[in-house]
Amino acid sequence: MVGGGNSGAQIAADLLPHTELTWMTRRPPRYMPDEIDGKALFDIAGRRAEGVGELGDIVAVPSVREARDSGPLTATPMNTRTLADADVVIWCTGFRPSLGHLAPLRLRDSEGRVAVDGTSAVEEPRLHLLGYGSWTGPASATLIGVGPTAKATIAKIAR
Repeated sequence: MVGGGNSGAQIAADLLPHTELTWMTRRPPRYMPDEIDGKALFDIAGRRAEGVGELGDIVAVPSVREARDSGPLTATPMNTRTLADADVVIWCTGFRPSLGHLAPLRLRDSEGRVAVDGTSAVEEPRLHLLGYGSWTGPASATLIGVGPTAKATIAKIAR
């Protein structure tokens, strides 16, 4: 699992009971206070002009809190060797399709997109892309839409 935000942490927490997992991030995870949930976050964001970034990057939903507090949800610094040895890579690194890091795999078409079957890259089926809107699932770039896409991806990987 690659990505230190909500998607990376939440999908990692969901996968931990089913598989051996390495969670890689560029920097140590920044969890929001446990009492901040999605509703509270939107309420706070609506009252602040400067945003909510100082609160952290990860909403500690129950599955994330449980995995974090019991120990298995531990971030590892980015490591290309670990990525090369992985059976599956799930890349959860933000809202913009910034895919330059995938250039060595030569997966992008002339429009800069990676051809996918669901969330799996057609030319590299171990690579899953989540959160790219209608490209990888209906409304998957939204908090509401990414859930069904992520759950379907986890179920596919678990099988």
